[in-house]
Amino acid sequence: MWRKKSMGKIRSKISGVMITQYLVNVPEGKSSPDFLCKPTAVTVNEGDLAVFKAVVLGNPKPEVTWKRNTRCISKDERFQSKYEESSGDHLLEIHNVSAADVDIYKCCIANDYGKAFCSASLNVTQGKLGDTLLFPYTTYFMSDMFSAAEIADAEGGDIFWEAMLNADRNDYMRICSEFGVADVELILKKLDDKKKLKGIDRSMVRKCPSNVDFVIKVQEISATEGDDALFECVLTHPLPKITWTCKGKALEDAEKYNVTVSDHKLIHRLLIKGCTQLDVGIYSAVAGSASCSAWLLVEGNRLGSKKLPRKTTVATRASIDLEKVAREQQMKNREELGRILASLCDMTCRFMYGFTPTCVFQAVHSCFRRSADPGVHFISGLSDVNAIINESAELICKLSSDDCDGVWFRDGKKISPDDNFSITQDGPTHKLVINKCLDEHSGKYRFEADGRKTEARLNVKDPPRINLEDLDALSKPLTIKTGNHAVFKVCFVGYKPMKIQWYREGEELQDDANVKIELSANHSRLLLSRCQRKDMGEIKIKLKNEHGFTEAVSTLIVLDKPSSPLGPAEVTESSATCIEFKWRPPKDDGGCPVINYIMERQQVGRNTWKKLGVIPGVPIYRDIDVEHGRKYCYRLRAVTTEGTSDPMETDKMQAGTLAFPGPPAPPKVVSAFDDCINISWTAPSNTGRSRILGYKLEKRKKGSNLWNVVNGLDELIKEKKYAVKDVVAGMEYEFRVTAINLSGQGEFSNPSEFVFARDPKMRPKFTSKKMKSFMVVRAGNTVQITVNFEASPRPQILWLKDNVPVAKRVTISNSDESTQLLIPSSERSDSGIYSVVVKNLVGQETFSTEVRVTDDPKPPGPVELEENVPGTVTVIWQPSPDEKRDDRLYYIVSKLDSTMGTWAIVADRLFNNKFTVCNIMHGREYHFRVYARNDMGMSAPSESPTWGCNRVEHYGSCPPTFIVPLKLHALPKGYECSLSCAVKGNPTPRITWYRNHISINTNTNYYISNTCGVCSMLILRVGPKDTGEYSVTAENSLGRAESSTILTLKDLK
Repeated sequence: MWRKKSMGKIRSKISGVMITQYLVNVPEGKSSPDFLCKPTAVTVNEGDLAVFKAVVLGNPKPEVTWKRNTRCISKDERFQSKYEESSGDHLLEIHNVSAADVDIYKCCIANDYGKAFCSASLNVTQGKLGDTLLFPYTTYFMSDMFSAAEIADAEGGDIFWEAMLNADRNDYMRICSEFGVADVELILKKLDDKKKLKGIDRSMVRKCPSNVDFVIKVQEISATEGDDALFECVLTHPLPKITWTCKGKALEDAEKYNVTVSDHKLIHRLLIKGCTQLDVGIYSAVAGSASCSAWLLVEGNRLGSKKLPRKTTVATRASIDLEKVAREQQMKNREELGRILASLCDMTCRFMYGFTPTCVFQAVHSCFRRSADPGVHFISGLSDVNAIINESAELICKLSSDDCDGVWFRDGKKISPDDNFSITQDGPTHKLVINKCLDEHSGKYRFEADGRKTEARLNVKDPPRINLEDLDALSKPLTIKTGNHAVFKVCFVGYKPMKIQWYREGEELQDDANVKIELSANHSRLLLSRCQRKDMGEIKIKLKNEHGFTEAVSTLIVLDKPSSPLGPAEVTESSATCIEFKWRPPKDDGGCPVINYIMERQQVGRNTWKKLGVIPGVPIYRDIDVEHGRKYCYRLRAVTTEGTSDPMETDKMQAGTLAFPGPPAPPKVVSAFDDCINISWTAPSNTGRSRILGYKLEKRKKGSNLWNVVNGLDELIKEKKYAVKDVVAGMEYEFRVTAINLSGQGEFSNPSEFVFARDPKMRPKFTSKKMKSFMVVRAGNTVQITVNFEASPRPQILWLKDNVPVAKRVTISNSDESTQLLIPSSERSDSGIYSVVVKNLVGQETFSTEVRVTDDPKPPGPVELEENVPGTVTVIWQPSPDEKRDDRLYYIVSKLDSTMGTWAIVADRLFNNKFTVCNIMHGREYHFRVYARNDMGMSAPSESPTWGCNRVEHYGSCPPTFIVPLKLHALPKGYECSLSCAVKGNPTPRITWYRNHISINTNTNYYISNTCGVCSMLILRVGPKDTGEYSVTAENSLGRAESSTILTLKDLK
């Protein structure tokens, strides 16, 4: 059946790949093409992007071409072939996929020594159900039914049958020709048998499902520096691995990061060990096309450099049990899979038999019910454990049932309890404890229960470990004196070989004249000989082997005597009776604070030094035992507990040197008045090497050569300003000043500018920012008006009430900058406009404020009710007794409807004693209240009698008649004005309003209304342009009527 040809057939390591080699013997270093990663079947939604990916091998590098089984793709712009150099992937991208693109796609590769190809299918889904559940699995199921499996029924036959099972029907003849197969008809029959035998024998698990998502996403973590941080997430579908990234880089399981996944592959975790500021950033979890991100924030250790036990920080969630969430998701997935299997079974049976047998349907649903009830399963599986040799280790898992036993295995061998292994069960939790881990205990451990199993690896490591006593000794600083030796010794255990390094202030130490490092199998010793101050600092040892590393830190303190005090000495005072100077402390105190100084003095010209004794550790000294004009040198030594420093000598210092201060700057005139001139100046730049005791000021009249002292020597001016009061009004003066120190009086300054002794002229100006132009005071309270001003010369002040001087009972208080009016107990007669006039030679200013003294108003008189127009009620009341005394008093009318139960205001700001209420309904009872109100408050109400409309009146035809005519109105400027009248007539008359005989019905400045015969016109703010004669006419077919009034303005008093 097989015929050998010149071209050889090679079996690829990747199933489904067909390789044809041109030469039998390929030159060394060369190879025929092959696939490292072949394209896989792709299922996408309609309109999405489909990508086939392949990674190829071969030398020389093979050329890659993509083909479609049924048509050419080179002319279609939606098909794009790409190569990614970074990953070595060859891609075929199909944009905007449609149902017409469903086909078999081939990847063909070729070089000088051979060629190879493989195929993959593209499936397109539609609809939400197909996108997420049914169609992808259907595609897998059907592709597995009619795809090839590996066979080996003849020499070379496995390659042939694999190619046939993966090839399209149109390629069968070509493949048979290449392999020299003559009986094609027999091959096709056998191929059909193999396809039927193949059936559904592969898992429907593919690469990451397209609908994978996160049930629980990673959350932001705020960890303390040095602690561990743990990110956790839960997936909707099990995945053996997801990608963790940070700052654009993928994170792998290593010394810094620990990547773990739960036994059911739904919970994924990332542990960041020993967080530092470098770990701050956004961490992302990527599962297929889904991803989620969260911040890691690292806070500094509040306890400074003190090392605390490391702890693990996780994201704060509101009591979310990840294991419980994962179990619920598992149940959802099983239910989903059961529905898919039932649907697939139904489709397959209909495809093969045309109907679904009842037995098959029941079997599938029975399987579905079993999948919904998983029985005993693992709530949490085993996790890999890194244990330290000779220490204990634990492996823990948890089942869903309390009464299920299990068996432990190590590397496939059953474990029984003994001295090294302890097996315990606490309800659903099973624990295996290795009491003392040894190298031979490393391996893969497995726990099996009720047909379920979970595995984990135990790695027994032997990292470096420092003896606890030595570690405690290193934690304490080592203090020695200069010239002595420092010794650090550390004992340790750990896997050999081990790298040992000693550091001082971060710099690695090597053997030299002063450094000796001793190394042995289990200890190391560092000897620092003849230590000096420069050798002090942090000493660190670092131990490292292939299992890990550790380090310990200590501090070396070297004590010595202090260095000399720092000069030069600065003289702060030099006089005939004392010398005061200061210096700087030693640059290096030798590790101990300066207690005091030893002071010696030498008079210039003599050879002996006089001991002045011991002074406190403050770097300043005042020598009062000096002779005027003599020069001295001083010698100082710093003293600490470690010894006395070398001496520091000062320069020569003279006692009582006559160093006079320099001249101050010329005085400046601050202000001038008739009886006082204010002067200021600055201190001299040259103080004469001693402090300034005071100043002397002199004055001189213009045209005179005689300077007069303003203050005597016994009355030195301490401050740099002075008020000269010994001046004559109208005269012109100039001033000069001199400074006086311990040596005496210095030079005079240059004279100031001439200045007249007279008050400055200033027009009065009010300075108060919040002066009130209107104020209301309750009768009996105090009235106080304060006005601040500026004026020069001092002004005359006059207070007026209504342009008349105030009464004697009013108290007036004046000062240079303010005036005040006070009425201790005010009365209503004190109301009025108060004005203050401030006047001087330059001008005058006036300010006025209205004061209204009032009290709560008394209630109005009796209230009467009249009905002049059907459906209306006219409320009439007697005026309040306060109406004549308070022109700002007005009335408020409120109504109570028996059907409502609440009082409602129907009229406000009424300045008359009558108001017509409209919309009075027959069959209801009404009550009315009238209030008086002023600037101080509201009076008690006056109640009306009960009003009830129990009848309906009917009127015949009649001409218009004014029941209530217009009234005269005189209002203050800016007040609201309401003109109203009542008219009756049948037919209803037409109403027209006039001002000065001109119709105003269409003028928008007036608000005109007519309700049930009550005619009203409202003017919001009365002004001079609104005064005049107002009239209203009522006209119907039977006649005409007119009413008029006059509106005038009045002044507020």
